Amino acid sequence: MAVPNFDPEDSDMIRAFQIDTYGGIPTLRDCTPAKPGPGQVQVNIVACALNFADLLMIEGRYQEKPDLPVTLGMELAGHIGALGDGVAGMSVGDRVAVYSGHGGLAKVGVFAAERCTMIPESVDFDTAAALQIAHGTSHLALARRARLQPRETLLVLGAAGGVGLAAVEIGKLMGARVIACARGQDRLEIARGAGADHMIDSDAGDLREAVLALGGADVIYDPVGGDQFTAAFRACRPEGRILSIGFASGTVPQIPANHLMVKNIDVIGLNWGGYLQFNPSAMTESLDQVFAWAAKGQIMPQISHRLPLEKAAEALELLRSRKVTGKIVVTMPGAT
Repeated sequence: MAVPNFDPEDSDMIRAFQIDTYGGIPTLRDCTPAKPGPGQVQVNIVACALNFADLLMIEGRYQEKPDLPVTLGMELAGHIGALGDGVAGMSVGDRVAVYSGHGGLAKVGVFAAERCTMIPESVDFDTAAALQIAHGTSHLALARRARLQPRETLLVLGAAGGVGLAAVEIGKLMGARVIACARGQDRLEIARGAGADHMIDSDAGDLREAVLALGGADVIYDPVGGDQFTAAFRACRPEGRILSIGFASGTVPQIPANHLMVKNIDVIGLNWGGYLQFNPSAMTESLDQVFAWAAKGQIMPQISHRLPLEKAAEALELLRSRKVTGKIVVTMPGAT
């Protein structure tokens, strides 16, 4: 197995994309690579996938606020370069994916070993980096939180985004009939390619009526919030489950509790990263399933852009302007 030719003993500096203040402008700078402490591994990073949450972290609006300066990038993949004391079951050169929370937009990073998932040989680094948050979120939400069953109808809002496309793919693998809602026919065709059975253009008419015309929804996967949540809520079948994943619209919906009672509806929240604090095994088991599917070619993240680390600011701007479908992956110079 080839290991990238970076050796911390041969260089005192690495490139990293960091912020000094929340609300400030991220900067690509040289810094000294850290060495792993007890229970940690040093990873020679090959690829890092971006997420909307990276923008929230820059603005200081993400739920976690690491000490500054902080290197951005929440999910990554690469080779283990060094092991800290007490790390078992891993070796230098192992291919790992890491949900790190931060630290991915750099040539080298140090992370807790328990956050690493082994990458199957048939899965490349770009795919491994891009799978974790979107597909991990969608699998845990649909399988554990919503208890999606075969032949149920799943409505996915924001179905052309990273988590939306992942929910379409995983919903189909779990045996559901999938309705994809996205803006514009081009985006809907991407959702169709991910396995959606029915498509609804969010800009073309009444979402509630369109869903009801297809028989209503048993499970609603909502990373959007706002008016789409309200419309989808009204198209939910009795004993339906609504997954609140995020609020990309910028509006947090207000839920009338009496309507929950009348239709026996569950509204279910998901903080995927929060499982690391109270039930990390649930996340580990979920990611193992995601990577097993990926190894068989049954799921594949839609990567719309690949840019080098030197263009990390451009990559974030693409994310901010919503000019992407699926994921953006940033690659490290010289990594293989």
